[in-house]
Amino acid sequence: MEKLKKKKYEALLEPLLHELSDAARWIAETGQRLVVVFEGRDTAGKGGSIHMFANTLNPRQCRVVALSAPSDRERGQWYFQRYAEHLPATGEIVLFDRSWYNRAGVERVMGFCTEREAKDFLKNVPAFEKLLVDEGILLYKYWLCCDQEKQEERFEDRLNNPLRRWKLSPVDLAAREKYDDYTRAREEMLMATHTSYAPWTLVDFNNQAIGRLTLLRDLLDKLPDTKLPIPDVEWPPLKTKPGHERFQALQPIEHYDYDQDVEERDRNEDEAD
Repeated sequence: MEKLKKKKYEALLEPLLHELSDAARWIAETGQRLVVVFEGRDTAGKGGSIHMFANTLNPRQCRVVALSAPSDRERGQWYFQRYAEHLPATGEIVLFDRSWYNRAGVERVMGFCTEREAKDFLKNVPAFEKLLVDEGILLYKYWLCCDQEKQEERFEDRLNNPLRRWKLSPVDLAAREKYDDYTRAREEMLMATHTSYAPWTLVDFNNQAIGRLTLLRDLLDKLPDTKLPIPDVEWPPLKTKPGHERFQALQPIEHYDYDQDVEERDRNEDEAD
């Protein structure tokens, strides 16, 4: 699929973000609770999609949940307990960057849980999600798809880009040889947990820009009509001239001298050569 140019992508994204903002206001004013689950292979594009949401919404309303490996205490809890703690209150949105479905994917494939634990999870998760939906939570689950060739390109980018190296983990390296194992685990997961009340939606993320647009459009279409009238706000002019900052106790630091920084960096590179 042809890559979208940045300007076209931004032009397509902007009206969707306005709709997303309207939806968030509807959720806040009507006391709804929204959970969006983002799952998929490593490098599929979960982080970028979540950033698209979180960068638009009020951080006091919208929370991102990306849990690390469970502690010893958490391993002794009911499996769903540490996820349930992060579910939204009225008016809130929670975006799960991976979720309870870790057990059906990475934990199962990489041997971090037993096969019995994985089977029990697949048996129990529909009942858990039925409780959430019956409680009134709006639950939407997305699986982001990408081919192994594209995944390898993105792994190499993480390897060679110092600003993205933090995204590369030992589990990623080990998982490269288990692409087919992840496929089998995903298919069994979908067959066991795709229900009428909490269905999965698969989105092609080989092209991440188009994938993000597709996912956002789909989610907005799934929500009810969320358009609410925007209240008028009186904004009278200031009664005095605009003021200027005045300092006595401390002074702001000097502006960043980027020209000097660039010159010094170029000089160091020349000396290294």
